[in-house]
Amino acid sequence: MKNLLTLIAALTMALGACSDSSRVTEPDQTVDPARKPASTAPPGAVYVQTNTAGANHVVVYGRAADGTLKRGGTFRTGGRGTGVPRLGSQGSVILSEDNEWLLVANVGSSEISVFAVSGDGLALTDKVPSGGQMPFSLTLRGNLLYVLNAGGRVGGTDNITAFTLSSDGQLSPLPGSTRLLSAANTDPAQVQFSPDGGTLVVTEKATDRIDTYAVGSDGLASGPTVGEANGDTPFGFAFTTTGYFVVTEAFDKAAGQAAASSYRLSGATGIEVVSGTVRNGETDVCWTVITQDDRYAFITNFGSGTLSSYGIGSDGTLTLIEAVAARTSAAQGPRDQDLSEDGRYLYVIDVGTHRVSGYEIEGDGGLAPVEEIGGLPPTIAGMAAR
Repeated sequence: MKNLLTLIAALTMALGACSDSSRVTEPDQTVDPARKPASTAPPGAVYVQTNTAGANHVVVYGRAADGTLKRGGTFRTGGRGTGVPRLGSQGSVILSEDNEWLLVANVGSSEISVFAVSGDGLALTDKVPSGGQMPFSLTLRGNLLYVLNAGGRVGGTDNITAFTLSSDGQLSPLPGSTRLLSAANTDPAQVQFSPDGGTLVVTEKATDRIDTYAVGSDGLASGPTVGEANGDTPFGFAFTTTGYFVVTEAFDKAAGQAAASSYRLSGATGIEVVSGTVRNGETDVCWTVITQDDRYAFITNFGSGTLSSYGIGSDGTLTLIEAVAARTSAAQGPRDQDLSEDGRYLYVIDVGTHRVSGYEIEGDGGLAPVEEIGGLPPTIAGMAAR
C-alpha cells in the first residue's frame, strides 16, 4: 500500500507539471510538500499592507491557535503605495483559495505583486502592471485573477482586467479581457467573483450602481449589466456560499446613516434586492465579511470607530443584531477586516490608531476581544488572514 501511495503521488506531481498555465482552472487542492509550513510554524497568519509611497511592504503576523498575533517579517512588494492613509476599497490584499499565494495591489505604482506563502514568511514571485491605473481591488478564482482599476480618479478610465496565475506564481495578462464600468469615473470600491465563479460584481460609490459581468469558460467577462444600488454609496460586500451578497451603504458619510442591503443575482437586471437599507445608526461603513456558516455579517463603521453585526437568513434576509458589536477606537478608524481560515477569529485594521484588533466570534455572533497589536504606519490599507 505504501508503494502504491508513493506511485500515485509521483504521477500526480508529474501531471501537474505538464499543465498549461494559460488555461483558466479551478483551484488546485494539492499541497506542495516543499511549501508546507514547518511543524513549528503558527497555524495561521494575518497580512497587512503598509501602502507606503516610497516602497510598499507587507507585514506578517503569525496567528496562534488562541487567536493572538505575533509580529513576524516585513516583505517588500517591489511596488509603491499611495502614502495616504487608507484606500477607498475592499480587497487590495487577497489570498488564493488554497492559501499558497498572496496578491497585493500597489496602488501608487499601478502594479500587482504575487508572493508565495510559507509557514511564517513570503517570497516575491512576480510583479506586473495592473492593466490600468490605481488597482483598488482583486479577486481570484482558481488561476483567474481580475483587477479593478480606479483610473478615473486620476484622469484615466475605470476598468476590470484579467490575468492568469501560473503554478510558479507568474501573472500573465488575459488578452482581450479589459472591460469598462458603467462610466469613466465611478469611484469603484470592490470586484468579487460569485461563489460559482460565473459572475463578477463591482460596486460604484460615485454612481450608486452595482455592475455585474458574466464570466465565460475562457475567463473573459461580458457586460456590464448595470443595476441601481438600493442605498447610496455602495462600498464593500461579501457573498454567502449560497450566492446572496451583503453590500454596505455609506450614504456619502452622513452621520448616523450607515446601512447594509442584501441582494441576489438576477439574469435580467443583474441584481435583485432581498433586504433593503438595514440601518445601524453608525457612520461611514466600509468593509463586509460573512462567517463561514453564512449566519452573520460584520461591517466596519469607519466614522464611528465601531463594528456592527447582522444576522443573515437562509433566504438572504438581513437583520441588525448589534449596532455596536465592538469598538476599535474612540474616533475614526476601522476599515479592512478578514476572518481566520478556521472561521473563529475576526481581524480588523484601525487606521486611526495604526493597529490590528482581533476578536473571537462567539456562537451567537458576538465578538469577544482577543488583543490589539500596534506599531503600524498611518498609511496602512488592505489585509488578508488565514
